[in-house]
Amino acid sequence: MKNVKVVVVGSIALDSIKTRFGARREILGGSVSYACPASSFFATTGMVGVVGKDFPHNHIRFYQKCGINLDGLQIKEGKTFRWVGEYEDDLINRRTISTELNVFANFKPDLPESYVQSPFVLLGNIAPSLQLHVLEQIKRPLFVLADTMDLWIRTVRKDLLRVIACSTMLTLNDSEARELTGRHDLRVAAATILKMGPRYVVIKKGEHGAMLFCRDGIFIIPAYPVIKVVDPTGAGDSFAGAFIGRLAESAILKEKNIIESILFGSVVASFVVESFGVNALKSLNRRKIVSRLNEFKKMIKIV
Repeated sequence: MKNVKVVVVGSIALDSIKTRFGARREILGGSVSYACPASSFFATTGMVGVVGKDFPHNHIRFYQKCGINLDGLQIKEGKTFRWVGEYEDDLINRRTISTELNVFANFKPDLPESYVQSPFVLLGNIAPSLQLHVLEQIKRPLFVLADTMDLWIRTVRKDLLRVIACSTMLTLNDSEARELTGRHDLRVAAATILKMGPRYVVIKKGEHGAMLFCRDGIFIIPAYPVIKVVDPTGAGDSFAGAFIGRLAESAILKEKNIIESILFGSVVASFVVESFGVNALKSLNRRKIVSRLNEFKKMIKIV
């Protein structure tokens, strides 16, 4: 297999999801399961995650079909992480009904030797101490994208600040940006985060797209207008995976390429939300992605 250009570290889960369009039980989920296939459309990608002995083999075959390197996939005695959630009718707000960490509770993301030279790293939304453990193993990465959440902001802020200082880009939603900085205005909040170390900050605004902040300016990236959102789960992870995969493919860390990679991320995420779980990623291909991207660019073009 070719050298791994992108390493993705995060959770692998069996999700039970209910939306106003129906319900699915124990389908493939977790940040790695969305981000790795999304990245693999553009660059050779390796996953780092843990599952139990009960993990269905057809999910392994899906990873393999995507061309994902599985050297970093740990299979442990016990059960796979499970999450049960239900979305309100607006498909924005959701509530967690149950969480069973199982083997994920003792997850230690040890990287195989084939990953330590990888230039692009995606740190999924896991404990900052685990993100730091990954960064200690990677040798001279070109680009580190870190995701986080309000839980880590409230409970392990010191470790999180260390992760942010070592990252090239931080992604978080608007409420998390405000909680992290204590600033309500998003421009001020983003400027505060940039002073913490990263070169880029992406503030996600769900169906309203995202805002990219860097030292050179602010860029507004709309979301592709999907006709029917069925299941929003994994949209952010698919966005991040496609973004870093496309950036790794271009291997040019300039503003233009950053923005174009974000557009690719937005497009791939738009496919994911049109069906439950990772189902859309199974039939997606590069031709469909580029076709929708071209359509998207026409929508946002200013004459």
